[in-house]
Amino acid sequence: MIRYALICDHDHSFEAWFGSIKDYDEQAARGDVICPYCQTTKVEKAIMAPNISTARRKEAVVEQQALAKRKATAMMNEAAQTIRKEIEETCDYVGDRFTDEALSMHYGEKDERPIYGEATPDQAKTLVEEGVGIAPLPDVLTPKPKEKLN
Repeated sequence: MIRYALICDHDHSFEAWFGSIKDYDEQAARGDVICPYCQTTKVEKAIMAPNISTARRKEAVVEQQALAKRKATAMMNEAAQTIRKEIEETCDYVGDRFTDEALSMHYGEKDERPIYGEATPDQAKTLVEEGVGIAPLPDVLTPKPKEKLN
């Protein structure tokens, strides 16, 4: 693969990857290399500095990757916190009575409401077989229960 810095006749700069030099030449000749900003096919290679790997560059890449990982982790933690809060505010925690509560609502014995709690694998299988819509809630999304339903 080869990466080219490209520029169109409207001075839009962009990059594109090609399988080989020949691939670029053939695609450009057919008019298949298109500016993503203005859609012109009048595109040519721009002057490009060589990409030389140095220890300093490797350190910078490692630092960028670490920063990106920290940012992604922070975003995921924030999303999980938002979901936990939504579950806590809108759902009732029923603890180990989850199966009984879900079946009671499914059969119309109790009013439907959003609930969460615990179920064994066998209980979960029974709920699925009965047609109850359930989904496992990962620990990271599960709020700490305030109180159990009596």
